[in-house]
Amino acid sequence: MKTLNALMKLFRDRSGATVIEYCLIAGIISIAVVGGASAIGSSTNTSFTAVQAGFDSTP
Repeated sequence: MKTLNALMKLFRDRSGATVIEYCLIAGIISIAVVGGASAIGSSTNTSFTAVQAGFDSTP
């Protein structure tokens, strides 16, 4: 009887589901931050390359 009650209590516990949901949200946010930083870095690199080309072409 004790084992059955313990199993029923385990199946009703939802605290693990909440942790998993928060981890999924954090993962999605992390991917968005990395993607945004990558796009900004690429754009900044293009700008610096253009500035460098301007300095290189002046006598």
